[in-house]
Amino acid sequence: MASAIGLVSAPGLAQQTPPVTAPMVQPVPPVAPVQIVPLPTISAAQATQLAQLLGDAGFAHGLRHDGTAKPRIDGNDAVVRAALDYARAVHSGRLDISDFQQDWGLRPAAYDPVPAFADAVKRDRIAAWFRSLPPPYAGYDGLQKGLAVYRKIEANGGWATLPAGPDMGVGASGPRVAALRKRLAVEDSEVAAGGDKFDASLKEAVVRAQRRYGLNPTGLVSTGTLRALNVPAADRVRQIMANMERWRWLPAELPAKRIQVNIAAAVLTVFEGDAPIASMKAVTGRPGNETPMLQSRIHSIVLNPPWNVPAGIAAKELFPKGAAYLARNNYKIIGTGAGRRIQQQPGPKSALGLYKFDFDNPYAVYLHDTPAQAKFASFDRLDSHGCVRLEKPGPLAQLLLRNDPNWQPEQIEEALGKGKTLRVQLQEQDKVQVYLLYWTAYASANGQMNFRGDPYGWDKTLAAKIERRSAITAVAAR
Repeated sequence: MASAIGLVSAPGLAQQTPPVTAPMVQPVPPVAPVQIVPLPTISAAQATQLAQLLGDAGFAHGLRHDGTAKPRIDGNDAVVRAALDYARAVHSGRLDISDFQQDWGLRPAAYDPVPAFADAVKRDRIAAWFRSLPPPYAGYDGLQKGLAVYRKIEANGGWATLPAGPDMGVGASGPRVAALRKRLAVEDSEVAAGGDKFDASLKEAVVRAQRRYGLNPTGLVSTGTLRALNVPAADRVRQIMANMERWRWLPAELPAKRIQVNIAAAVLTVFEGDAPIASMKAVTGRPGNETPMLQSRIHSIVLNPPWNVPAGIAAKELFPKGAAYLARNNYKIIGTGAGRRIQQQPGPKSALGLYKFDFDNPYAVYLHDTPAQAKFASFDRLDSHGCVRLEKPGPLAQLLLRNDPNWQPEQIEEALGKGKTLRVQLQEQDKVQVYLLYWTAYASANGQMNFRGDPYGWDKTLAAKIERRSAITAVAAR
């Protein structure tokens, strides 16, 4: 199965506890009183230790961009307040619940740092408590190290903007090539910063940069490569800050078996045994039709699914094309008047293809097949209305149904051949957690930072919210 889908390593993963529906009629159990742990009294030595630990911690973990704006801490009570505020921020996120956008469907679990802090004070293990606060993920650690590198680059002046002009490739020379060499050398120690010739070694350096930025690795410097290289170092710092914050929205433990979609990179990855075993290209929402971040669980697969066209798409894109177009493409109008809607019937022209993977969510999005395969050959695959189209849905369906004797590959193919819509419920043990995430910065195994575009502008928005919330809490803690 893994080889049928394709192997990759994955930059990130996420989870949120699914909602639980309570029975309609049931006696209400008595509510246990909430145990309030009083703030501990710390010694002078512990206050000094905490103040030292807090000095640059928020800066090192991307809770603020400006390294000169260190928090002012006066007195033991202020140290305790600052420590608890930092603990909440670095453990479960800097944002307040009111800061979340509607399509940021991941939410950190509630976290009260007081009990663990009080225990650390009592046992005089404050440093160990402090170290335990950040997310326990290698992905987060890689971003923190990358943050330090790009902060240093920013402090040293960043890099100059490369001027626009003709595409640059092997054989080119002149001032623009010299500027390109100097720019690449900032992030790539293998590049010789001097010289104005575009030779084979410079092409290799361009290919490495294009791979780091998720671009087509042609070795030719054209508009897209220039655009990625010209993102200011300060913006890369903020991009890392935003991705570190998203890691803080995740719980400490994730299911070993899960499916993950990186929305920004348009890639789906399958995990088993807490390791990536397979991946495929995806098509995710275009800007304006963003695919939301969320966590849910795939519970069923629909074979030969019809497409119930959302009202907005029907009104803007389909009804104006007329009855002949709708009939030609197997659309059926259901109802009359203001309540009429459009359903595309199952078949080779169906926008959902042969497979639809369903999971509960408030956004009405899902994973699905598509008859339009051309987009999978592109490096820019943000082109859907918000749902996630899959390059290889058949192998994924076989993987999810492999333990069901009634739905082996032969039975699946037989059902598809009949052309009738059929919902296949996954067995309870095969229902798999699915995560739609937005990862735009991550570190490779060798520590090299990789970046993707910020198509929805969520990185800039989130980084600004982190800074604003940090400023508010800094004032409140005094």
